[in-house]
Amino acid sequence: MTLLDGLQLPESARWHDGRLWLANWGGGEILAVDPAGGAEVMLRLDAFPMCFDWLPDGRLLVLDGGRRRLLRQETDGTLTTVADLRAVADAAWNEIAVDAAGNAYVNSIGFDFPGGEFRPGVVALVTPGGDVRRVAGDLMFPNGMLVTPGGELVVAESYAGRLTAFRIAPGGDLTDRRELAVVPDAAPDGICLDQGFIWYAEVPGRRCVRVSPDGQVDRVVEAGHGCFSCAVGDGTLFMLTAEWTGAGVAPGSGRVVAVTL
Repeated sequence: MTLLDGLQLPESARWHDGRLWLANWGGGEILAVDPAGGAEVMLRLDAFPMCFDWLPDGRLLVLDGGRRRLLRQETDGTLTTVADLRAVADAAWNEIAVDAAGNAYVNSIGFDFPGGEFRPGVVALVTPGGDVRRVAGDLMFPNGMLVTPGGELVVAESYAGRLTAFRIAPGGDLTDRRELAVVPDAAPDGICLDQGFIWYAEVPGRRCVRVSPDGQVDRVVEAGHGCFSCAVGDGTLFMLTAEWTGAGVAPGSGRVVAVTL
């Protein structure tokens, strides 16, 4: 079922407080969508790319990828700059995931996409105090990220066809790098948790794929268009899709598709 359409490029799907939240890249807004398809603008920001997550105290962190900065929305709605990310990597920053201690993990793909010369990407840690440091590198187009209840950071490497996991050490460093799942001939993009399983969205495959805790593909849901991000909430898989042309998305083709699990 199409829940919402007419978007530019929907990204950064999150299930939060009974609604699906997403960033409408190109539209400069973060939306919250209810189960009936009603959309509310929660924040407007001229940023591309733009991703977000929440601190433990409920405040919103927003990654302004093009300007290489991390912002925090205060309780009065104003935005404060938490960190400048250019010292770690000057390529655009792409995704964010926050752990229970308030550490924000942000990644940069490492090169200009599309069309730029490939370089490996990195993950940086932004501490609650605003300190920034690189905690992982040599990632093949790091894309979607999440923090598991067991204390691991999972990164989708789109150009390697795999999900990579790191143990989050005290203080926020990443250790014990391992392959969580290898998905040949796939380009995992956004990812989300589903009761111990992980879904990944895929643009060229036009689908969402669920991976079991032992790294095996156990379910596939066709999306119809390129699938950029996904989230699970209240027994529903939400897929953020758009028509990918190879150099960008067709204007206004972005949609939120809901599938009952």
